[in-house]
Amino acid sequence: MVFGVRVGLGFDSHEFEEGKPLLLGGVEIDFPYGLRGHSDGDALLHAITDALLGALGEPDIGELFKDTEEKWRGASSEIFLKEALRRVKEKGYRIINLDCVLIADKPKIAPYKGRIKENLSELLGIPRECISVKGKRREGFCSEEGVACMCVVLLRKEDED
Repeated sequence: MVFGVRVGLGFDSHEFEEGKPLLLGGVEIDFPYGLRGHSDGDALLHAITDALLGALGEPDIGELFKDTEEKWRGASSEIFLKEALRRVKEKGYRIINLDCVLIADKPKIAPYKGRIKENLSELLGIPRECISVKGKRREGFCSEEGVACMCVVLLRKEDED
């Protein structure tokens, strides 16, 4: 059975690594460390990609873009997101809204929220008003040496307005 409305949850986390730029939502953040990862390490785009794929019941980002494959080493996470968006469109869905939480003690997310939302709006093809990006500190929970992201996306069948 196919449902007209689908919800997906995505999560990703990466530790900090020297010598890389920090990318979150495709935006470069002024910070002395980037995020360790086989690709560019953009944990926010990874979480969004997994949320989209999960809403569709598709394989997750790790299954589609294996970290054992050299062709993905250093790849832009936008490639992964674009593939998830292709699948959304192919199955006849559109994004209604996206809600994301970035969990990190550092860097502060607030100064970058506007740029991140603007970039996500462009990448996803939805209005800024349909995107929420929040920064939360870990308040002593888990390691402070990285960034974790959680995203929820709502999809709706194109023909069900």
